[in-house]
Amino acid sequence: MTVTYLHPILQIRDLTKRFGGLTALSEVSFDVHEGEILGVIGPNGAGKTTLFDVITGRYRPTGGRVFYKGEDITGLKPHELVQRGISRSFQLEVLFSNLTVLQHLVLSRHLHTEIGFLGSFFHTPGHREREKSTEANALELLKFVGLDGQKDKTANSLSHGYQRSLGIAVALGTEPKLLLLDEPLSALSPERVEIVLDLICTIRDKGVTVVVIEHNMGALFRICDKVVVLSVGEKIAEGLPQEIKENEKVIKAYLGGAVVA
Repeated sequence: MTVTYLHPILQIRDLTKRFGGLTALSEVSFDVHEGEILGVIGPNGAGKTTLFDVITGRYRPTGGRVFYKGEDITGLKPHELVQRGISRSFQLEVLFSNLTVLQHLVLSRHLHTEIGFLGSFFHTPGHREREKSTEANALELLKFVGLDGQKDKTANSLSHGYQRSLGIAVALGTEPKLLLLDEPLSALSPERVEIVLDLICTIRDKGVTVVVIEHNMGALFRICDKVVVLSVGEKIAEGLPQEIKENEKVIKAYLGGAVVA
């Protein structure tokens, strides 16, 4: 059953990004509604990751605007957007290879600890209390994503699937209201794909709006409320998963005539 969401949490308006003579995004517009899972698909070079990079402040757009909860956030720094409630994961997870899983989550909670420099330096009671609270929250989050049994392992010792889950956990550690996931199912086993799909749905059910870039369309279409299709930097289609499956322009431009199962 498809749910209709009334309030956009994110509004993309005529977003354009050029790198020299290359146009990576060209006047892309769409809304993401609060409480939905929106999928973004397209072939390699379609502009999907560039879209995330512009939304999250890594790149300034050449043209167009980005609005979050009605506020124009175009050009804000990544840390300013995290503080407003926007977080993301990456295709290649940005992990500190020699830190443990638990240490990653403690670091991701830093924005919410409000520990001052002097409190940290002198180990004041307030600092110690917040440290305990931060670690407890980190352990709770690890359990939520299924990594509680891996908490003392270093990131570089984890399997690829667990590294993906750690990347999602780190993004969740900032307590986002909008979560952007870049190919969270890439190279996962079928069993692990099901685990991550269930996790994404649970994240949404906890009140976090989710935007997902993914090539595994068969899996993605099972959980998405709406799909946006990019090709060569342009939006060529937007609609319900079933509509996108049957869209002749999408089939021709992206699927090469194949049919999505």
